Amino acid sequence: MSQEINLKSEFSSTQTGQRLDQALAELFPDYSRTRIKEWILSGAVTVDGEVWDKPRTKVMEMQQVSVSTELPEEVVAEAQQIDLDIVYEDEDILVINKQAGLVVHPGAGNQDGTLMNALLHHCPNIELVPRAGIVHRLDKDTTGLMVVAKTVEAQTHLVAALQAREITREYEAIAIGTMTAGGLVDAPIGRHPTKRTHMAVHHSGKPAVTHYRVAEKFRAHTRLRLRLESGRTHQIRVHMAHIGHILVGDPVYGGRPRLPKAASPEFIDVLKNFKRQALHAVRLELQHPITCEMMSWTAPVPEDMAELTKALRKDTELNPVVI
Repeated sequence: MSQEINLKSEFSSTQTGQRLDQALAELFPDYSRTRIKEWILSGAVTVDGEVWDKPRTKVMEMQQVSVSTELPEEVVAEAQQIDLDIVYEDEDILVINKQAGLVVHPGAGNQDGTLMNALLHHCPNIELVPRAGIVHRLDKDTTGLMVVAKTVEAQTHLVAALQAREITREYEAIAIGTMTAGGLVDAPIGRHPTKRTHMAVHHSGKPAVTHYRVAEKFRAHTRLRLRLESGRTHQIRVHMAHIGHILVGDPVYGGRPRLPKAASPEFIDVLKNFKRQALHAVRLELQHPITCEMMSWTAPVPEDMAELTKALRKDTELNPVVI
């Protein structure tokens, strides 16, 4: 379980002209400078009611500062030999194509067998980097590309680039329902008010923007390409559900499988047996945190999504839409 953190204070006359991260380190000495910087970059720090997300911003005396965030439970992870699909690796970063079923961080119910355990085995020195170099997450059953920092310097640059929306993350998904055109969802996401393991669109949530376009239309489903501006928990799944197009197989936001009329027994069987959200991180583009070279990677959709797409095409051929 994470712990809610709500801190309030006021900058003193001796702190006038200090950088925000330095001043906060003095005000809240129980927390590391690394964690304080993460709070700032994530938008968790407000000064006089406004979000301050740049560590170098200078502070003035009598300004009121607040920190509102969650402190994750500290988990000590051990190195474990777990197969990783490594797409790219150098001295500073590692790009993997994550398989379905692999949890990113150890936590309640998943103490081992996670990506973090695998990283500690593959690159032992990564234990010196906060969170074993993980700078962004994919849900357990979401597949696709993730970048991992192998050094503190690389992680610092990647976290800053992520917050500045300088890292492009493109996803492929299969949604229920026929969508005629692309668009964007601009709706804040926060913890569900009653279901604590769920997220929801909520006015008090954090800003979240998802762009989507239609890649392929089927008679009762749509294959989408999506791009994130923000990176909230379950963002694509929540936003698609919010506009009435739940992802196929989503066990949290989907409910029972929706079966199209006149579907063949074979197609019904495919839909019923697709037990995870049909979501894959297909493309990743970023500036290398050390060399500054622009780099891009793609990962083909996994076999289960490819087979689902074939079944959708066959169902559409057997039941053409009459216009």
